[in-house]
Amino acid sequence: MTTQPGLIGRTALVTGAASGIGLAISKMLAGAGATVHLVDKNGPAVHTAAEDYGGVAHEIDLSDPAAIDTLPSTVDILVNNAGMQHVAGISEFPPEVFRLMQDVMVTAPFLILRRVLPHMYARRWGRVVNISSVHGLRASPFKSAYVAAKHGLEGLSKVVALEGAPYGVTSNCLNPAYVRTPLVEKQVTDLSHAHRISEKEVLTDILLDRTAVKRLLEPVQVAEAVLWLCEQQSGHLTGISIPIDGGWTAR
Repeated sequence: MTTQPGLIGRTALVTGAASGIGLAISKMLAGAGATVHLVDKNGPAVHTAAEDYGGVAHEIDLSDPAAIDTLPSTVDILVNNAGMQHVAGISEFPPEVFRLMQDVMVTAPFLILRRVLPHMYARRWGRVVNISSVHGLRASPFKSAYVAAKHGLEGLSKVVALEGAPYGVTSNCLNPAYVRTPLVEKQVTDLSHAHRISEKEVLTDILLDRTAVKRLLEPVQVAEAVLWLCEQQSGHLTGISIPIDGGWTAR
């Protein structure tokens, strides 16, 4: 007997979908049968990705509430993945960058949720997966805006879980450690030059210092966890944070 993909008839929306984790998630959900809306600020990349996976591209800036109002509301699966990073001590951190990071990683998910939850409630089914971070559970110096935003996303996810439970809507966070993405690979190169050490030493001595598993996550590993949370068997799992962190939070 042939098993049908588990998300046929479902519509998904993934933010930060043009590369890295978001691209892997979009591919995974499309492969499971979902119609996928890919959202990203990078227009050429998001249109190419949408063509590759038969999805729908949306080139928008998530810091613009008016742009968010153009996104579809008839969505069964929402993956809040878009993010950004800036590293500086609090006394040197640009306030405008701090505000921008909260807009993209907390306010935008809230505004998208306001659009899509009524549809999920009406259908008595929905999945919200928030790509948080190990920094949603732990802090690191020089990452005040990122840590604050991810902690905010964690709280928002829990409220959605409580409000959505009577309607068959689940909401959970995934908390990966460092993932092999273009952003992280650039950090490795930059840190190698700054500290005058090899890229391998950057990984083992800096990025992976707190983890027991001394290797980067691959985007597909995060995407597989997203798919599992979106399928029917995960309907009782809601309001939690799942560390995919190589043992970081075990310490």
